[in-house]
Amino acid sequence: MTSSPPSRLPDAFVAAGSSSFSEFLSSHDPSLLPGGRALPPGAVPDLPHGTTIVAVEFDGGVVMAGDRRATAGSMIAHREIQKVYAADDYSCVGIAGTAGLAIELVRLFQVELEHYEKLEGTLLSMEGKANRLATMVRGNLGLAMQGLTVVPLFAGYDVRAGRGRIYSYDPAGGCYAERDHHSVGSGSLFARGSLKKLWRPGLDADGAVRVVVEALYDAADDDSATGGPDVERRIWPVVAVVDAEGYRRVGDDALGDVVERVLAGRRGDPGGASTDVPGGGAAR
Repeated sequence: MTSSPPSRLPDAFVAAGSSSFSEFLSSHDPSLLPGGRALPPGAVPDLPHGTTIVAVEFDGGVVMAGDRRATAGSMIAHREIQKVYAADDYSCVGIAGTAGLAIELVRLFQVELEHYEKLEGTLLSMEGKANRLATMVRGNLGLAMQGLTVVPLFAGYDVRAGRGRIYSYDPAGGCYAERDHHSVGSGSLFARGSLKKLWRPGLDADGAVRVVVEALYDAADDDSATGGPDVERRIWPVVAVVDAEGYRRVGDDALGDVVERVLAGRRGDPGGASTDVPGGGAAR
């Protein structure tokens, strides 16, 4: 292979190839991939972990939310970590697991989708995006076997079908289409119970936002690694809406109003046995 002049990019960067950026990295320099690095000998230390992510479908789109707490063992490592990100204009991804690796995986996934769009001149389908992410999660299997697990939750607006979709994953890269709602992370067991109670067909975007905030409240009530709304510091969950208009994050002012209504509804009834959710009536 001939070398390139010092003044220009290496030939690998300008040669025609795959529309997958992660495939390019795996052939050019695998060490740049999250799962391409060997761990040094010794035990894995307590690293910051992201915890609970929830997603629900509504009429015309999907809402995803994540709490803001990261833990390292029994300690709170961070109170304002972001766990929900835009993947592209019509999709989002939430992270649970080893925070550093998960954030790096998200950034690589964002570049992956942008790279495909630039080379192909079109958006990748929702199924294609979900499968690309599955391949990247599978590439982290070696680190997952050593305790550095990353388990994302992917969701977005399917432009072709005109509806929201949710996909979950396992540490080996298995990709599963979910119906109506789903949750991952340490508080997911409690969040799923809340979602089953509150979700129903016919929700609008506002109702779906209320449902995910309620679910995170229930998760934080029983899981110490999940952070609930912090009224004193005004730290709210990260909540994103994805519909035909694209990805948008719910502003703190609007989200603060939702949190206040959730807290008001839980006074005297912290278990939330009966909750009035807008956009479809009361859930009981």
